[in-house]
Amino acid sequence: MSSRYPASWLDELRSRSDIVQIVSGYVALNKKGRKYWGLCPFHGEKTPSFSVDGEHQLYYCFGCKAGGNVFHFYMEMEHCSFSEAVTQLAERAHMALPEMEKDEGYERRRTQRERLLAANREAARFYHETLFTPAGAASLAYLRRRGLNDGVIRKFGLGASPDEWSMLSDRLMEKGFTLDELALAGLTVRKKADNGRDRYYDMFRSRAMFPIIDSYGNVLAFGGRTLEKREPKYLNTADTPVFNKRKGVFAANLLRRQRHLDRVILVEGYMDVVSLTQFGVEGVCATLGTALTAEQARLLKRFAPQVFLGYDGDSAGQHAILRGLEILEQENVPARVLDFPDGLDPDEFIRRDGVEGFRSLPAISPAAYRLRRLKEQFDLSAQDGRLAYARGAAEIVSTADPLERDLLLDRLSLETGFSRETLAEQMKLSVPKPAAASRNPASRIRTARPEASGTTSGGDLKAQELLLCLFASGHIPKDMIEEKDFDDDELKSLYRELAAGASPASLPDLAPDDAARSRYTRLLLTPTAGSTDEMITMANDCLIRIRRTKLERQYEELSQEIASASGEQLDSLLQEAREISDKLKKLK
Repeated sequence: MSSRYPASWLDELRSRSDIVQIVSGYVALNKKGRKYWGLCPFHGEKTPSFSVDGEHQLYYCFGCKAGGNVFHFYMEMEHCSFSEAVTQLAERAHMALPEMEKDEGYERRRTQRERLLAANREAARFYHETLFTPAGAASLAYLRRRGLNDGVIRKFGLGASPDEWSMLSDRLMEKGFTLDELALAGLTVRKKADNGRDRYYDMFRSRAMFPIIDSYGNVLAFGGRTLEKREPKYLNTADTPVFNKRKGVFAANLLRRQRHLDRVILVEGYMDVVSLTQFGVEGVCATLGTALTAEQARLLKRFAPQVFLGYDGDSAGQHAILRGLEILEQENVPARVLDFPDGLDPDEFIRRDGVEGFRSLPAISPAAYRLRRLKEQFDLSAQDGRLAYARGAAEIVSTADPLERDLLLDRLSLETGFSRETLAEQMKLSVPKPAAASRNPASRIRTARPEASGTTSGGDLKAQELLLCLFASGHIPKDMIEEKDFDDDELKSLYRELAAGASPASLPDLAPDDAARSRYTRLLLTPTAGSTDEMITMANDCLIRIRRTKLERQYEELSQEIASASGEQLDSLLQEAREISDKLKKLK
């Protein structure tokens, strides 16, 4: 995860990004003992079980087991990638990214980005204010006809572009923005006149305006809906230095605020998003005038575990669903399809059937939806049609999970007249091969756990975990503990990292998955013991238990060998057994 950045630079960023301060921006914390406590932001609870360890710069919830360092917390709260979390925390800490330190153009580009975002923000304010003036009356009337109230209009920051050539451009230049900046932001169109002078006019005129806002609240671009019968019906900002239509979605800022979503609903139009939101449907967004892209699929994956495709019921919308399913499957995002009847779009449907009707819509699996679309292509009253449909359908059904496959086979048998056995043979069903164990070359932590093989008792494992926790505190002499004191491979690897000088806060970055990161964090939290002497005493107690158990295990194994040994081998085993017995006496 962190290999792109130097370890020393990340350590400095962690130290400058105090986790208590960062978490306090989202969670009310109270200090109790060495840690801070609050209600977990990742699951609903009434009694605080969420702890923040200021000494080791870690957080851990004893309820849902979420844990990690400041990077992981920021990623979870802001629904962003590790790289984005690092970039934004570095900006907060006024630290240049490592690859930017020697880049002379970095500050210029960063300043340019800030200027363009500021111009967009002023434009959004201008459009919204215009909506409630005579110049925006036509746009406001359009939004009212679509059933929107003032609350949802303000929630989305909807606006109006006046029917004037350069009102926005002139206003923004009065505020200090240059014509170059406005053109670069996509707000103004600039052309050279025959006399060589600049001519310019506003990109959006006489349109209802929809600001496109990212998950961090930045206005990136705009979509404008014409109020007249002219093309294009929707005009969108072209790609700019701050906007790429392939990478974002409309209403990303609202998605970020809606915690614990179980699905994101992806629709086609801005108005669909606004209308569904007004009716109380959460987790709705739309693509930005393009078909769904891989970048957008990865973005949506941050907000919810699955995506429902709620495209229009017309033929174009239905075709877009097939492509959308392919993209989501390529990015390993579970998907469903919302089935809108009568060729309606989401806005039309919810205004006709209400929110209860919307919530009652069936969410169809990808395989079932593909079968429906495939069936439309064949005449099942003809034998050739049934044969062709069965062959295509068998390939689709084979991709479904076993339970759904069983249901689809029954349906397919009824539709085509072929037996389940014949269809199963057509599918060439085979037992799926187990997936290869995932490898993380960047991770230095091994994940095999001896408790699964029975080599470490529960009590000994707890003693080893406590010993590592005490060692991570930095209060235990390094020569007191040895690597061989740990049987658990994860504990052994964590010990090696700590002994080599790694900070506890850096180790969750090495975890291969969420479960491992949770365990690392729990193990690395500051121990509850008070003084250094108490910690050393506790560590010594752990070592006595761990080493005594190992010696007892060795003695038992030797006893079994002695029972069948003779001659010199017996003498050697007896001598080894006496040495182990002496060691046990000293420990006791």
